Amino acid sequence: MAEDRMTWAIVVHGGAKEIAPDQEQANRRGCLDAVTAGRAILERGGTAVQAVEAAIRVLESDPTFNAGYGSDLNADGEIEMDAAVMDGTTLNIGAVAAIRGVRHPVTVARSMLDEPPILLVGEGAHRFAIEKAAELSAPADLIPQRPRDPDGRGHDTVGCVAVDALGTIATGTSTGGIDGTQPGRVGDSPLPGCGFYADSRVGAVAFSGDGESIARTLLAARVIQVIDGGAEPQAAIEVSLSHLARVGGEAGGIAVDRRGRIGWAHNSSHFAVAWITEGMDAPCVRLHRRED
Repeated sequence: MAEDRMTWAIVVHGGAKEIAPDQEQANRRGCLDAVTAGRAILERGGTAVQAVEAAIRVLESDPTFNAGYGSDLNADGEIEMDAAVMDGTTLNIGAVAAIRGVRHPVTVARSMLDEPPILLVGEGAHRFAIEKAAELSAPADLIPQRPRDPDGRGHDTVGCVAVDALGTIATGTSTGGIDGTQPGRVGDSPLPGCGFYADSRVGAVAFSGDGESIARTLLAARVIQVIDGGAEPQAAIEVSLSHLARVGGEAGGIAVDRRGRIGWAHNSSHFAVAWITEGMDAPCVRLHRRED
């Protein structure tokens, strides 16, 4: 049927957070740069996994966002990052948590897609990165020692969902954690069914926000279930966020289904999102739902 024709699409987000007026342009520009990088791959026939990794690498390179180069510092003044990538066709998952000393955690996560483990933590994740010749970093050299943000308003997890022309769907997340948090803390971002999930028969989702609340309510799993039941991604994201009322917390999510339809919603003050689908002349970017 014509309505089931595969079409490529990609959505990125820069975090569910409060964006100060003087940071609005940087958030718009960063999300547009990321979605443009992913778009270039999909337009030339690349895979959804490749597009997701490329888009998130852009966000990890931009200190505007709490991932990679812009990661926050834990209570010991150190950087520990989480990232994940999922291939919705094979259901392979690669994830790392509390990893230190790498430039692009999302690339380390992608390198794990064909490995037996789905999640490596701390020193084990770092050793795996070295084995795979990942780009390493010294915090003092590559990661800005940003000032403390006691209100936690400045940064949050980044993510991406994409479907390619062959119908493969993928998702990815990356985060530098919470400013001043306990060493070893792991949130929802590397946990499948919590901060992300992808199934090429259904769709993909990536969340950002209060990680413990997202994990307690299995928000990503809920989105996939609702889409699988026949709902469009927009409705699925909105319904899932309603479950946060039980535990409290803020979050934002992006989703795509196998037909290339997208959705995004948030209950945070801002949620930087950019997207483009096949047939659009240029990507769209928004900082909150009111703009749409």
